[in-house]
Amino acid sequence: MPTAGRPRVSGCEVTGNAAKTQRRAEFSARRAAMSMYEREQAAADLSEWIYSAPFRLEYDVTVAAYIPIGTEPGSLSFLDALSDRDVRVLLPVVPDGAPAPLDWARYSGESSLETRRFGLLEPTGTLLGPDALDAVDVVFVPALGVDRRGTRLGRGAGYYDRSLTGVRAEFVAVVYDDELVDELPREPTDVRVGWALTPGRGFVELE
Repeated sequence: MPTAGRPRVSGCEVTGNAAKTQRRAEFSARRAAMSMYEREQAAADLSEWIYSAPFRLEYDVTVAAYIPIGTEPGSLSFLDALSDRDVRVLLPVVPDGAPAPLDWARYSGESSLETRRFGLLEPTGTLLGPDALDAVDVVFVPALGVDRRGTRLGRGAGYYDRSLTGVRAEFVAVVYDDELVDELPREPTDVRVGWALTPGRGFVELE
């Protein structure tokens, strides 16, 4: 039974926002220095790993994923690789107003997407509500970095931590190879992820 949805927090893991801000800047600078070829090759490699996942990704599985923006790892081909296996794919829809749990809608190909808030591509289908994650088996989560304890470094708005708290699913942080590190600063609201997925190493189980 997956247990990634429950945060594991101790006092020694809590650090200030300043440390996170510094690490975000470091990871963002590395990504900005990558060539287009490196990003495209990484995206292709990530898609290939779908066919050798350590857990079932088949016709009766529902997955939550995301569409990368800017230098984030991944591509639409990643979503299509899931769809090729008849996996039901949900994508996030950012709600209006202040950061809150994400809404979700089904992905049904590139033609079903449109640009919405923050310049993000989002699905145009029926909104399923934040509780749609209750029926999800695997969540692929964007991250700037992840450590071997399962601490994920996001962009700081907290949409995913609000969305994933209490969800019973396998959580997979999708990062570049050098973004899987030994340790990252952690706060009580951070939701632990159980896996990392990188272009060169594939699926890596975290402690």
